Amino acid sequence: MLPVTKPAELAIPFAAHEADQAAEVLRAWIVDNGLHVSLQRGFDDPAVWGVLLTDVARHVSRIFDTEGVCSQDAALAAIKSALDAEWDGATDVGTTSAIQ
Repeated sequence: MLPVTKPAELAIPFAAHEADQAAEVLRAWIVDNGLHVSLQRGFDDPAVWGVLLTDVARHVSRIFDTEGVCSQDAALAAIKSALDAEWDGATDVGTTSAIQ
């Protein structure tokens, strides 16, 4: 994990600034080694989240490859393996609550 001394937001993608319509659907933070998210449903069909999360995994795998950590294929295989293991036996199911 990267050391962080204060919250550091990522940049909004250029395309979102230029689009006529754009919506943020997911924000994820690691706080004290735990995952905290802010999200909105965003789609009528929950299956779209499967596509979104798969696309995110592919972007992440390319970062590992670009930074020379491991190949894109190795990173994607590791992500899928961890996802399958977590799906079958969650280490922490977390909680979800609405914050206005």
